Amino acid sequence: MLKFDVLTIFPEMFHPIVNESIVKRAQEKKKVSITIHDLRDWTNDVHRKVDDRPFGGGPGMVMMPGPIFDAMKKIKGKRKAHVILTCPGGAPFTQAKARQLSKKKNIIFICGHYEGVDERVREELVDESLSIGDYVLTGGELPAMVMIDAVTRLLPGVLGKAESLESESFEEGLLEYPHYTRPADFKGKKVPAVLLSGNHKDIQAWRKAQALKRTQKSRPDLLKVRP
Repeated sequence: MLKFDVLTIFPEMFHPIVNESIVKRAQEKKKVSITIHDLRDWTNDVHRKVDDRPFGGGPGMVMMPGPIFDAMKKIKGKRKAHVILTCPGGAPFTQAKARQLSKKKNIIFICGHYEGVDERVREELVDESLSIGDYVLTGGELPAMVMIDAVTRLLPGVLGKAESLESESFEEGLLEYPHYTRPADFKGKKVPAVLLSGNHKDIQAWRKAQALKRTQKSRPDLLKVRP
């Protein structure tokens, strides 16, 4: 079982996500365990303060190291765990990274907020920082949800058909080919004849060509990094 722990100041945000769809079923199958921790439980003042003004001046607030260090000591304990900080300045989260993380046994997410976390948290507690895109979100909660979903669905036994993972977007450095279902003729728009031919070799060739065409149009950058 892969155990996820999430440290956040907005624990309620996670409930609709972790209690629905594939992630919910993965928990019911005992493939994953997800525990959401409220960082404010490790504060010592009446206002449950987790942030303060940055040294050197500047706008915004910075998450203080004290509550995070105390929380991590309790959450991680003596077990080995891979600690991820979700923040805009992290490395890109990719399908390859999701596969890598799916091999872990314990993953802890620290959800950044405000102007970010005190750098000593990154230096002392974090194994890697990850970002889901070149844009800024209000906090690191949504990226943590995205990563949990992407990693969970890769675990053996989570999806009904394991082979459905093999042809997904990014698995071979390409976007996924187009899909069609019934009816074969919808308002004059017909399904490509090759998909109705029953010739699996021709179908595979068509799908590969379409995947390449779609990638060239929408994500040409992926073709530059293909092996």
